[in-house]
Amino acid sequence: MSVQNHPETTAALEGSRTVTDRLGTAGALLGAAFIMAVGCGYLLAPDSMAPNFGLPDWPRGEATGFLNIKGVRDIVTGLIVFALIAARQRRAAGIALVTIALMPTGDMLTILLRHGSTATAIGVHGLTAAFVCATAALLLRGEKR
Repeated sequence: MSVQNHPETTAALEGSRTVTDRLGTAGALLGAAFIMAVGCGYLLAPDSMAPNFGLPDWPRGEATGFLNIKGVRDIVTGLIVFALIAARQRRAAGIALVTIALMPTGDMLTILLRHGSTATAIGVHGLTAAFVCATAALLLRGEKR
C-alpha cells in the first residue's frame, strides 16, 4: 500500500492542510485589520502617525492631506483583502497579497533612499512585506490541493 493511499497518512495530510488554510486566512484577516487601523490613524491623527513612518521629515499643516491619502490607501487595501476572503477567493487573495507586499517594500526602499530610520525601514516595513508574502504563500499553497 502506498503512503498516499494509507488512511492515517491521508488524514494527517488533510489535517495539516487545514492548519495551513487557517493560518493563511488568519494572517490575511489580521494583516487586513492591522493596516486598516493604521489607515484610520492617518485619517484621524496624521500628525501623530507620521513621525513613526520612518522618514526624516513629513508633511505638516495643510500638507498633512498627503498623509490622509495614505490612510485611505491603507483602509482600501484592508477592505480588498477582507472582500476576497469573505468571497472565499483564497487564490485571488493570495495573488493580491503578493502584489500588496510591494507597498511596504516600496515604503522600506523610500525610507532607506531618503536616509530615514533604517531600523523602522527594515523592522516595520520590511517585516510587514515578509509577513504579507508568507501569508500569500499559505493562501496559495492551500489552493494547490
